[in-house]
Amino acid sequence: MSTRTSALDAVVFGVDIQSGDVRGDAPSYALVVYDGEDVSRDVVSHRKLRRLIEDEEPAIIATDNMYELAADKDQLIHFLGSLPSGTKLVQVTGAEQPEPLSRVAKRHGIPYGKDPMQEAEAAARLAAHNVGHEVSAFTDTTEVKVSRGRSTGSGGWSEDRFTRRIHGSVRKRAREVESELEDENLEYETDVREAYGGFANAVFTVQARPQDIPVSRNRAGDVRVEIERERRDGIEFRPLVKRRDHVVVGIDPGTTTAVAIVSLEGEVLDVWSSRTSDTADVIEWIVERGRPIIVAADVTPIPETVEKFRRSFDAARWTPTSDLPIDEKQHRTREEPYDDDHQRDAMAAALYAVDDHEDQFERIADKLPPGLDRGEVTARVVAGEESVEAVLRDLDDDEEPEAESTEHEPRELTEEEQRIKDLERQVDRLQSHVGTLEGRIEDRDDRIDELESKLSLARREERTQVRTDREVNRLERKANRLERERDEAREAVKDLEGKVERMKALWKLDHSNFSDVSAKKEGLVPVKVIEKFTKGAIREADEQYGIAAGDVVFVRDASGAGKSTADLLAGFEPRVVLKQGGLSEIADEILFDEEIPVGPADDVAMQEVDELAVAREDDVEAVIDDWHERAEERERNRKASMVDQLISEHRAGDNEV
Repeated sequence: MSTRTSALDAVVFGVDIQSGDVRGDAPSYALVVYDGEDVSRDVVSHRKLRRLIEDEEPAIIATDNMYELAADKDQLIHFLGSLPSGTKLVQVTGAEQPEPLSRVAKRHGIPYGKDPMQEAEAAARLAAHNVGHEVSAFTDTTEVKVSRGRSTGSGGWSEDRFTRRIHGSVRKRAREVESELEDENLEYETDVREAYGGFANAVFTVQARPQDIPVSRNRAGDVRVEIERERRDGIEFRPLVKRRDHVVVGIDPGTTTAVAIVSLEGEVLDVWSSRTSDTADVIEWIVERGRPIIVAADVTPIPETVEKFRRSFDAARWTPTSDLPIDEKQHRTREEPYDDDHQRDAMAAALYAVDDHEDQFERIADKLPPGLDRGEVTARVVAGEESVEAVLRDLDDDEEPEAESTEHEPRELTEEEQRIKDLERQVDRLQSHVGTLEGRIEDRDDRIDELESKLSLARREERTQVRTDREVNRLERKANRLERERDEAREAVKDLEGKVERMKALWKLDHSNFSDVSAKKEGLVPVKVIEKFTKGAIREADEQYGIAAGDVVFVRDASGAGKSTADLLAGFEPRVVLKQGGLSEIADEILFDEEIPVGPADDVAMQEVDELAVAREDDVEAVIDDWHERAEERERNRKASMVDQLISEHRAGDNEV
């Protein structure tokens, strides 16, 4: 929350246990509703309190102890998760080690009483004045899940259509959510689980709080949208405003500038380093975290860059008598976390500066009357080189005594009149101080407005750059894809050109106008390849490149052919059939009867080109001649067998007579 922001113009719920115990019987709560002007009070049950929070959506729910609203950590996290997106839970008494509410109220001038209703009102007023720590169990990352709003079911004649419709609706809604996130320029990651007809679900991990996301939780028809913030590992406390106390600053300049902020008590409040920030960025970072009393370096003499920062804040300088050794810096910062050596050096400089001024800080604190700002006096003594007494006299700002009347002596003031006079002087001093602070606030507001304008401009430029980068990346991906497709097309064209050349050679061998010339010139003959001795394979080969009478046919797998298959091949009247594998007896008989030569393909040297092949004419003629010789022998054997059969039948007839 900005230091300019106040909860006074927002609704604040102050809550305190009225009776019962959140760990046992249902408790009742003292509830105070405070909007900066009006105060309303009521005693409500836990259930009614939750209902009022949901209906009213207050800016803050203030309590002196967060465990008055939940029995344990798990219940507290559940309670935080159920709050409206714009509602904060604030513990006004501090963070992990809260103070008594009475002490906090007294320190801030808030009326306090021990009655639960009075404590609830004190908590509400403190939170309205930005006192306290926000209790948080969630990060600024939100998960938006788009999923099926109903089951796809099982069975039924229209189940496929029903499932496809649901998944299509999920995909459509997911794309709408993605478009809405893009319009708001929100950073997100997407995890999609595809399913039949569309998406089963889509999960968007968005770097924003639910109230900053243009999507709401709902369930409509086939689609359900759920929104859930990412949980932290534990409970975190964040102050409503950062106090700008007086601090000691350690700076390590160079290519990487590191800055450490340390309180007057020696507590490391913050540390930071950057390679890209300029002087203005460093000063702004320091101003947001405190008012420097001392600016320290770990080397001597003080570097010029550190001296410029010191003069900017009109602070005292501190340097060691000699450059601090690395082992001493490591030992002094051993209990503090840091990201790099530059942060360590800046931290060591600030801590050694506090150590060196520790006695002086204690002497100043001992001389201060109760209620006086220790930091302001310490700053004037250390940085302004004034004495404590001089500062106290200046702050007391006693007025000069009135001139004595020449006519009569002034009477002595009563105790009440003296008290009134002292209070009037105090009011004048406070009003003067308020005027000074208001002037500073106006200057700061102007500076903040200027920085916010610069920030808005930078964000617009960044959004434009992000869109440009995305478009460039998309076009680069498209260009790479087209280049791959072009290279693949070129390879395909190259392969096809080679294939065309080979086909031309085969066409010359097979074509009626060139076959004779080719055969005489090269001694080659085209071969038609059939993958299997089946009707389908024969017809497929005929459709692709044609089988004509007189062709040389090569059957790559001749096994399994039947009568009809052999008849189909014989019908093409091939010159010769070259085969691999065994040929069935019925197929062999049919081809033999049709006087179609059949021979082993292994006896013929062939060169295959895709679906076609070429063979040497001499090898083909040799196979044909060999078949004719076997055919003559087979015919002689057949005739001899027939004669033997006739003789056997004749003898059998004589025996019967």
